[in-house]
Amino acid sequence: MEPLVEADSDVGRVKPSNEDAFLVDKRLKLFVVADGMGGHAAGDVASDMAVREVRRHVQAGEPVLRAFLDGTGERDAVLALLEEAVRTAGRAIFERAQREPEKRGMGTTVSLLLLTPDRGFIAHVGDSRVYLVREGEVYQLTEDHSLINELIRRGRLKPEDAATAPYQNALVRAVGVYADVEVDTLDFEIAGGDNFMLCSDGLARHLRDDKEIVDVLRQTELIAVPRRFIELANARGGEDNITSVVVKLSSGGDVEPENELAVKLDVLRKMPLFQHLTYVELMEILNLSEVQAYAAEQPVFAEGDAGEHMYVVLEGRVRIHKDEVELARLGPGGHFGEMAIMDKAERSASATAAMDTRLIAVGRRPLFTLMRRDKDLAVKLLWTFVQVLNKRLRATSADLQQARQDNVDLQDLLELEEI
Repeated sequence: MEPLVEADSDVGRVKPSNEDAFLVDKRLKLFVVADGMGGHAAGDVASDMAVREVRRHVQAGEPVLRAFLDGTGERDAVLALLEEAVRTAGRAIFERAQREPEKRGMGTTVSLLLLTPDRGFIAHVGDSRVYLVREGEVYQLTEDHSLINELIRRGRLKPEDAATAPYQNALVRAVGVYADVEVDTLDFEIAGGDNFMLCSDGLARHLRDDKEIVDVLRQTELIAVPRRFIELANARGGEDNITSVVVKLSSGGDVEPENELAVKLDVLRKMPLFQHLTYVELMEILNLSEVQAYAAEQPVFAEGDAGEHMYVVLEGRVRIHKDEVELARLGPGGHFGEMAIMDKAERSASATAAMDTRLIAVGRRPLFTLMRRDKDLAVKLLWTFVQVLNKRLRATSADLQQARQDNVDLQDLLELEEI
């Protein structure tokens, strides 16, 4: 399925030249926005070099893409290719700046999106952005590597004060300023009807809310969407260069139905363990999971088994039981097995499909690997786990207290009968 793509860039109303650059490669399905920094230090050179070097490196790595597409390669290999493409661009920019003293200090943001028939891949450095518009909701898939965002993340600046804070253009990470750079990467399932927008911060800072993105996409023909965004930013001051790349996927084709993907994300969100995760973090959890199908009366696990997975019911019903005593029956959205996965304890009961059932299974090892890599996500999960455990302990205490009271009442009743 060929995505529909439109792109445009503008100098804005303040800066004398346009230091943004963008790439639309329909054959590779590779889309990039780069925002050069340091006009006196050739930011336009940095952004142009970045998009060209990224494209060259991805083209050279096409065997990795083909291996992934034919099922012999892994997602991680594609992510590694894109990460190295950005780092290679950074080294090329840095080395040129060392050769040409008048260009020292030049750098650029890089935000790229690569699409395959059923997955999207992102590599990102800086404060340009990649947005996903899905089912009328807008999700920012990239995190700004800006001083403002870092202060907010550390709790030293309130989000509502960000617009008036100093150092609006200060970055904590950029491509080419140093010989190497840390690159954020992400991959995720795509769905029919998904829209993406890549943009420089010259547009992002003028977006008042997510609804504006949805409104422009809905009310404007695709060919005019990037220019409409540019007009919006210019009408609000146009203090910086403005670039917008819009990618639209049609419904149907090889991608997953939109509602199927939405259901999977929704059932994960309803798990107490994942209730505080962002949309992007939920997609990372979904990447770790697999959908497993069970026929009616097929065991999921037995009492005493090692707890290696947690489960969420996607379709069907699951019985939780000890021998023939049914303890619970779970339908869509129901979850089980999360406690054993955290403490490696043996299963305290058995789980069996009550009918033809599909489950989302999240493995313990890949989950812990993700937690080691993403400390913010790990803190959220561990804190939520403590809350869930505390809630269960309180419930158990309440049950024990009620059992004691019931026993006292029974004793009182027996004494009365004896009298």
